[in-house]
Amino acid sequence: MRGRARARLRREEPQEEAALSQLDEAALGEIARAAVRAVRADPRGRIVIDGRSGAGKTTIAHQIADDTGARVVSLDEFYPGWEGLEEATRIAARLVADHAAGREGAYRRWDWDRGAWLRREHVVDPGIRLIIEGCGSLTASSARAATASIWIDGDAAARRQRALERDGDGFRAFWDVWAAQEDAHIRAHDPRRLATYAADVV
Repeated sequence: MRGRARARLRREEPQEEAALSQLDEAALGEIARAAVRAVRADPRGRIVIDGRSGAGKTTIAHQIADDTGARVVSLDEFYPGWEGLEEATRIAARLVADHAAGREGAYRRWDWDRGAWLRREHVVDPGIRLIIEGCGSLTASSARAATASIWIDGDAAARRQRALERDGDGFRAFWDVWAAQEDAHIRAHDPRRLATYAADVV
């Protein structure tokens, strides 16, 4: 997720996830098609995609974006460090609420090399369909404002393998720290219950 080798790239675009199995691709593809139908019915639609690390959030987000022209904003862009999931949850909720209200939203990216916020603000146009993806994105607030929402989970060992293949050893030392924050988010918000669609990958 946030290995040092990826930190420089993360400032511009979060990287794609490691390959999923054919079974996982089929399950996520079905959910993606349902989400595409929902967001196409709303010219300013919003999709919120939450789930644990390595589950396939980025994959499905870009599938939906390719079919709808939606902009993808990843929480990876603004997690403020390895213990920053809760703060990113608040930023995501604000972006979704602003978009739903027809207001411009804005956020700054986190510089993982310097451990500080970058100065440039990135504006989210409320006139363009939006996909917010990342662990911590789905709460009661964001679910109410979303056109549709998705939760993805799955086998911890398989997810860990995919995440480390994607991010390298930089994530290995922080896997447990990050998983504990995922657990806290799930206890606090129960995103599976809030989701319009849910899936488990293997």
